[in-house]
Amino acid sequence: MRRVLLALAALVVLAGGAVAAYVLYKRHQSRNIRGSSSVEFVTTEKARPRTPAELRQIPWPTYGRDEERQRVAVDIRLRPPFRRLWVAGGGSLLEFPPAVGYGRLYISNNSGSLFALSARTGRRAWVYVSHRCTAASPDVDRSTVFASFMNRGPCNQTRSGLDGLVAALQVGNGKPRWTKRIGPTESSPLVANGRVYVGDWRGKVYALDERTGRIRWSFQTGDKVKGGVALSGNRLFVGSYDGHVYALNARTGRKIWRASGQPRLGSHGTFYSTPAVAYGRVYIGSTDGKVYSFGALSGKLRWSHGTGGYVYSSPAVWNRRVYAGSYDHTFYCFDAATGDVRWSFHANGPISGSPTVVDGVVYFATLAERTYALNAVTGKQLWSFPDGKYSPVVADRKRLYLVGYARVYGMVPRR
Repeated sequence: MRRVLLALAALVVLAGGAVAAYVLYKRHQSRNIRGSSSVEFVTTEKARPRTPAELRQIPWPTYGRDEERQRVAVDIRLRPPFRRLWVAGGGSLLEFPPAVGYGRLYISNNSGSLFALSARTGRRAWVYVSHRCTAASPDVDRSTVFASFMNRGPCNQTRSGLDGLVAALQVGNGKPRWTKRIGPTESSPLVANGRVYVGDWRGKVYALDERTGRIRWSFQTGDKVKGGVALSGNRLFVGSYDGHVYALNARTGRKIWRASGQPRLGSHGTFYSTPAVAYGRVYIGSTDGKVYSFGALSGKLRWSHGTGGYVYSSPAVWNRRVYAGSYDHTFYCFDAATGDVRWSFHANGPISGSPTVVDGVVYFATLAERTYALNAVTGKQLWSFPDGKYSPVVADRKRLYLVGYARVYGMVPRR
């Protein structure tokens, strides 16, 4: 009996040692990775400028403003503090910001109504009622509004067999040009190259024909695609709930590479965040609490940095800096090359939505319903506003548009 007990004790010690070794190994795998400014980091690339006509007509065409989803407006000169010109009600939760074009704002509320509001007065021009749930920004291109919709209510359904809708609406009156049924989709569409790129809960990424809505190609990932896609050159970048980031050929849908978040104890994180592309890198947040940087050409992990909570936030990229918020109540500014934290700001609640940089000022909101404006270089607070919950700010050359919990505010600088 004594020998048996000694053998059991030895087994327990060995098992404990194996578990401890496994835990240490996983912690090592999930450690922060510091990047390099000399490896797959390109600072000489130039952003494609929009023509003056496009800037006059469609100053904010899509979620993140440009195809790379960098969420930046260096050409707009508006700085806080602001005063309110008008306010318009959305009727229910406004989770995603509007697109701005042709003198109007186009914004969807959570209960599935897409509104066209006057940029000057906030008055409603028309409304399209989908009778579906919505959690995405529209895209405006060639006198058409392209919008994504999820299943019919209730909005928290997850059962199989549900469908979603992509609709192309006339900017003048909101009447449909075409509609296309796919899986439930909360992926903010991106219009480029005569295609409408969008993902869905069935794990697919689609390229729809911009004129007809016909599927030109589709690509299957391993789980839900909830974020939007980003485009740089002929490459699409998208995150999936299968824990991977994909690079696809924008013309054919062929997979170029697939990258993974770092493993951790329990499971991989998932990607709700819409990626941003800059400097030859792809930047994206994960529910494992990290912000990642992958090489846009290679798909190799270039850096990772952990926060203390989920990162649903889609990053903004400006001036060799990457901005993102976390559920740990902290807003971060990372070095775009290395991932080092340049500064951080502790806010009044969890941060789920995405930031925007306008005229050197970065804006974000918290789930505690406050919007902050910080100096994007130093992190110093410049202004705040007692509304806002997710992605709070877009702009044109005359006005800042702040999205609250269920209202939109038209604002101008206070003189």
